[in-house]
Amino acid sequence: MSDDQNPWQTIRLDIADKVATLTLNRPDRLNALTPALFGEATAAIDAALAAGVRALVLTGEGRAFCSGADLVLEGEDALPDDLGVLLDQHYNPFVRKIAGLDIPVVTAINGPAVGAGLGLALLGDITVAARSAYLLLAFVNIGLVPDAGATWLVAQAVGRARALEMALLGEKMGAEEARAAGLVTRVVEDGETLAQTQAIAARLANGPTIAIGMIRKQVAAALTQRLDETLATERANQSRAGLTADFKEAVAAFAEKRQPLFKGA
Repeated sequence: MSDDQNPWQTIRLDIADKVATLTLNRPDRLNALTPALFGEATAAIDAALAAGVRALVLTGEGRAFCSGADLVLEGEDALPDDLGVLLDQHYNPFVRKIAGLDIPVVTAINGPAVGAGLGLALLGDITVAARSAYLLLAFVNIGLVPDAGATWLVAQAVGRARALEMALLGEKMGAEEARAAGLVTRVVEDGETLAQTQAIAARLANGPTIAIGMIRKQVAAALTQRLDETLATERANQSRAGLTADFKEAVAAFAEKRQPLFKGA
């Protein structure tokens, strides 16, 4: 989708080769989050799904991935006295939407991911960070608590002690340290982040989409399930996966000694 076709003010959507790239597009504010941005991002994802995309890339324009909530808005977008209302109406629905997608999500962390922006960055099934990027749970520095799922996402990745250190001290964590801690998947050279992320997304988009969608939710569920519950989830998902055309194609390709051609069905 070219710039003159882009109907949004705070985001940009580009679709190519079954991959949708959703770019937070407020570079003058380091892509700080607003209610309008969440609304436009949600609409863009719906449009991408309607167009048949099979993978989603989330990134930021300019030198930041996302600096978190915009704290200096006025008018309808001004912060309410009760920030819980803001989370109820905008932040949490968007996080749930990303988590509930049936297509894979890959994040291109092109620069700082701060506060709620850190939460969005870690929503990716695979996370690719620029070498100069950093993560920052900045909430404590302004007297707030982590939101946008950051508490769960960080604690699940690094454990209680490290999560508390990050949340209580509010210090920057560089890309390499974040990779070593299990918060990001890959670190690449600056300027290569988006291209490498889109290459990963393209590979996923050409994979068995139904199985991939179930895998992302199955792993998330396993983090809070007992073994017996996970076994039941695996059983239910495997029954569905075994009935897909992609599985039949994989079996045929194996017998014919060729690469399978998955169609996402």
